[in-house]
Amino acid sequence: MTTADPAGYWARYVPGFAHIPSGTGIPVAGGAVIEIRFTAPVNQSQYPVGLAAPLPGLDLSGYQTLRDAKFGGYYDSATHIGLGVRATLPFRVLVLPGRLVLDVAHSW
Repeated sequence: MTTADPAGYWARYVPGFAHIPSGTGIPVAGGAVIEIRFTAPVNQSQYPVGLAAPLPGLDLSGYQTLRDAKFGGYYDSATHIGLGVRATLPFRVLVLPGRLVLDVAHSW
């Protein structure tokens, strides 16, 4: 399953998450991984995050479906995020003013 918008993002299930230029694998916890690529740079002075690090300020405890979220770097004018989910479940992406929302189903 892939969800895309030609203006700025795509999201899809991937067999593994990696840093694009080096190909170095980035472990993401969960039964499946959704890679999200969006054409917006990360301002690291406002949102400090290191390669392969968990996304700062994101608390996934208490969620039934979400397991992990890792920063995959900024490359080729795009920011890459790996989101670990419980299983390969249906999802959709919503574009709201100033944000991208990933809505993952709790069951099939």
